[in-house]
Amino acid sequence: MSFLTLQGISKRYGDFTAIEQLDLSVERGEFLSLLGPSGCGKTTTLQMIAGFVAPSTGRVTLDGRDITQLRPEKRGIGVVFQSYALFPHMTVAANVGFGLEMRKMPRAQRAERISEALALVRLSGLDARYPKELSGGQRQRVAIARAIAMQPELLLLDEPMSNLDAKLREEMHIELRAIQKRLGITTILVTHDQVEAMTMSDRIAVMHRGTIAQLSTPFDAYERPATPFASTFLGRTNSLAGEVLRRNPRCAEVAVATTTLHVPHEGREVAGSVHVYIRPEKMRLANGDARVHGRIATRVFVGNQWLLVVDTELGRLHVAQSNIGAPPPEEGHEVGLAWTDDDLRVLTREGAHGHA
Repeated sequence: MSFLTLQGISKRYGDFTAIEQLDLSVERGEFLSLLGPSGCGKTTTLQMIAGFVAPSTGRVTLDGRDITQLRPEKRGIGVVFQSYALFPHMTVAANVGFGLEMRKMPRAQRAERISEALALVRLSGLDARYPKELSGGQRQRVAIARAIAMQPELLLLDEPMSNLDAKLREEMHIELRAIQKRLGITTILVTHDQVEAMTMSDRIAVMHRGTIAQLSTPFDAYERPATPFASTFLGRTNSLAGEVLRRNPRCAEVAVATTTLHVPHEGREVAGSVHVYIRPEKMRLANGDARVHGRIATRVFVGNQWLLVVDTELGRLHVAQSNIGAPPPEEGHEVGLAWTDDDLRVLTREGAHGHA
């Protein structure tokens, strides 16, 4: 049996449905991210797990217990909010120990638990400081220490790194994941940051309009998207509208503009109107083996990569080229583009009835 289970969970506000018949199972010790744009239902789902919002239908079970009707403080769940929700008039130690004090834990035991939590997040020696004396990253660690000091069965993270700058956010991805692995706490992260979800998660639930569009490992979610939404939301991609001409044993022949593309279907049914997808980094500049030719409309340098926009007979294509020292041709130059058939993906335009 899974550690956390959501069965037929829905949430309606009058005529508006935020979550529709959602089923989800999370294993003990797993790090799962709920990833999606604003309004997709990910925070509502987290709040129903935490007990802050009551579901309209369905049930939530944790380690075999039905917690659907339990008050939040009775669920054994730790929550780290986007705002960190620290008490400004309390020291770091007092903030971390607040929940333990509310549980009437003896002072000596409480001090030991606080010390352990602060050491875990590398804040030993800062216990007497106040939140205003800390950096953004330190305040976030205090919020995490407060949550883990309670030794929760489940840890919920609601966009906890959205207020940090890019470099610090990247550092905290690695640090928080290391803490989670060390403690073995089952963790659910709500985020709209694709890199954050892929960096930290065992699995990603890509959410769209109150449902899960795809649930898989970060690698599979990126390399083999199950729906058109998952394909376009998770990372940059080129989307080409086409029509299936025929389906061979291994691939589908798809007419796109004046070209026929051979796209692997992996045994799935694909027919009629489809979209063919290819990631920008799967395309390369080529000469003799070019599949299509075009003219560079835009060239942008971003440090580790060059991002190109190339106008071709297939439409406008985005190409990502690794920075290997020499810059690519300048804007206005004609170039050839090449790729391998195995890098193409195909999905029906209506949804996930076929994909490769």
